[in-house]
Amino acid sequence: MTVAADVRAAHRTAAPWPYTELDVARLRTRGWRPTPVHDVVLKVHQRCNLACDYCYVYTQADQSWRDRPARMSDEVCHAAVERLAGYVRRHGLTSVRVILHGGEPLLYGVPELCRLADDVRAALPAGCAVEVGLQTNAVLLDEAVVHRLRDHRILVGVSVDGVESDHDRHRRTPSGRGSFAAVRAALDLLRRPENRAAYAGVLCTIAPDTDPVACYEQLLAFEPPMVDFLLPHANWEHPPWRPGGAATPYADWLIAVFDRWYAAADPVRVRLFEDLVVLVLGGDSGSEQIGLSPVAVLVIESDGAIEQMDALKSAYPGACATGLDVRYDELDAALDDPGVAARQLGPAALSGVCLSCPVWPVCGGGHYAHRYRPGHGYRNPSVYCTDLRRLIGHVSDRVAADVRGVQ
Repeated sequence: MTVAADVRAAHRTAAPWPYTELDVARLRTRGWRPTPVHDVVLKVHQRCNLACDYCYVYTQADQSWRDRPARMSDEVCHAAVERLAGYVRRHGLTSVRVILHGGEPLLYGVPELCRLADDVRAALPAGCAVEVGLQTNAVLLDEAVVHRLRDHRILVGVSVDGVESDHDRHRRTPSGRGSFAAVRAALDLLRRPENRAAYAGVLCTIAPDTDPVACYEQLLAFEPPMVDFLLPHANWEHPPWRPGGAATPYADWLIAVFDRWYAAADPVRVRLFEDLVVLVLGGDSGSEQIGLSPVAVLVIESDGAIEQMDALKSAYPGACATGLDVRYDELDAALDDPGVAARQLGPAALSGVCLSCPVWPVCGGGHYAHRYRPGHGYRNPSVYCTDLRRLIGHVSDRVAADVRGVQ
């Protein structure tokens, strides 16, 4: 067996497919064509300097990070850049986004991150607009680092979970110390006028036992260009925590923030809320959390594995695997993976329960990872189904009332 074949075989054995009924070759004979990938996530560093208690990479089902190299090698970096450049040329893409991720990507080294961003831009055709972003816990972001990232046109997204006491309950160092003070200092740097061009926004994971409006007000104090709220990754085997047995605590939390946001004269951009409003008005979503827009994202792990979005690591070991390696396989090959195809099929990938629900065009079945049920794969409603129905109903009512008022 060649080295390439050996690597492919190792990746494939990690993937117990829960969707074997999906025959991609047959779909192609019926006229289906995959949506080209526009976002590539590079896992440049597998380790992290925080120990967040809800992290799907380190605390949930898939522990493959333990067997992967801590750093992405130069060989894998070069292969990823070349594969992406070839892919862009073949498909005539006019824009792509490269996200530098981890673990904590700043552990990879700031000079190395800047060089990688420069290499990506140099390799891609001049007619393709390239956005390079980085998602960080911000603990290592100081003034010198921010300036380097800004000067190399790397957009910085920061994970922060609201007010200090709530943030520090979950986002701690391995020794148990909270990280809020360091994050606040980093965000104060990013929101300076000279650094605003490098500030992508903030990402907040919802905790339903916290004050939603206080959380939102804290995020607004950081003056972010964009806010994104995430539901904690959960599934039918490991359902989300519902404090006090509440029926829809996540919807209740989000509705309180939505009403505050919707009533504002000049609201900050909140991706989830913008997508909800667009969807209830009949448009398309740009989010993985709701809607049925084809997901066009691939992940390249530090060992070269080409995988699906890593939120699936919350489902079971090997859930992200495609059996492909960027050193030996083209990115196009991943589009024939059943899991990738399932996230581009729209209503055809939804369960009968979902299709019988009146809000499915807006919900879209929810986040793909949240549909997983052992023995049944992903063709199930979201484990957040009741929350999503309540949230969508509330947003629909608010928007409909405004539309009637305009008429």
